Amino acid sequence: MTCPICAKPAHPAHKPFCSARCAQIDLGRWLRDDYKIPVRPTPDDEDPE
Repeated sequence: MTCPICAKPAHPAHKPFCSARCAQIDLGRWLRDDYKIPVRPTPDDEDPE
C-alpha cells in the first residue's frame, strides 16, 4: 500500500499514510472541505418560485 498523499510506502504506525506529516496534511484537506462528493440536484432541492 502506498501513501495517498506522497505515494511512498505506507508505514504500519501511520497506515494508510507513510508518516504523521502526511496524515496531518490529509486531515487539513478534510477540514478545509477539499474533498467533496459530487451530487446531482433533485427536484426537491430546487427553490420554490
